[in-house]
Amino acid sequence: MPERPNRSSGHQTGSDYFARQADRYSRHRPLYPDELFAILAQLCRSHELAWDVGTGSGQAAGGVARHFERVLATDASEEQIAHARPHPNVTYRCAPSHSSGLNDATVDLVTVATALHWFDLDAFYAEVRRVLRPAGVIAVWGYQDTSVTPAVNEVLMRYRREIVGGDWAFQVRLLTERYRTIPFPFEEITPPGHLVACADMALDDVIGYLESWSATQRHRERTGRDPIDVIRSDLTAAWGDPQTIRPVQWPLFVRIGRNSAGARAGG
Repeated sequence: MPERPNRSSGHQTGSDYFARQADRYSRHRPLYPDELFAILAQLCRSHELAWDVGTGSGQAAGGVARHFERVLATDASEEQIAHARPHPNVTYRCAPSHSSGLNDATVDLVTVATALHWFDLDAFYAEVRRVLRPAGVIAVWGYQDTSVTPAVNEVLMRYRREIVGGDWAFQVRLLTERYRTIPFPFEEITPPGHLVACADMALDDVIGYLESWSATQRHRERTGRDPIDVIRSDLTAAWGDPQTIRPVQWPLFVRIGRNSAGARAGG
C-alpha cells in the first residue's frame, strides 16, 4: 500500500488513490500462493510473530497467518484496513511502514506484497532492522504482467503500456525492474523458482482489477474520461462470453533476506 508523495502530481499521495478504490482492491486483487508462505516459514527459526507491511486489504496477511501464531498487518490507508479480510491470527492496524509500534527484536518474518516501491526505504529498513529477531527474515515480492490468453494478454498489455502508460507514478518503475534495482541491505537468500498468483475471473472481475490500478485513477482525474472505455470492446471480443470464468495468472518476482547481524551472531 503506497505512502510516498506522488512527485508528478505535487500534492496527491499513492494512498489517496488506493483509498478511493479500497473496495475494488479488496475484491479484485489476487491472493498469493501458499507455496511462497510455506517456503518463508521454513526459513524462520520461530513462528511466533510476523509483520505484513503495506497489507492493503490483507492479500498476503491471511497466507502468512497460516504459518505463524500472530500476524500484525499494517497499512497507511484507513480505507484499506476497513476492507481487510478478517482472520483470527491477524491484527490489522493503520500505520506507516516506518512505524510499526512493535517491540525491538520480536518479529520472525517481515513481508511486503507488491508495496515496497511506495515506501521510504531508508526509514522502512531501519524499522525492519529494529523489530526483526536475530536471523529474522524479510521477504518482498511483486508482479507486473497478467496472463490469461494470448488475445486477452495483448489487450491488457496495450492498456498498461499505451492507454495509461503515462499515468503511472514514478515509483512503479521499480516494479518494471522487478525490484532488482532497489537497495536491499540484508543477507540475501536465493528466492524460490517459478511462483504464480492465480485467480479464476469473469470479465467483470478483470475490469474491476484494472479499475483498482492507481494509473486508471490518475488517468480519470487527468482527462475526465474512463481509460477502460478505450479497450472495453477489444477486451470483450478477446474474452468471449463475459460470464466465462478463465484462470488468470500473475508471475511473481521475490527477494528474500535475513537479518545479517543476527545471522552472524547466531553462528
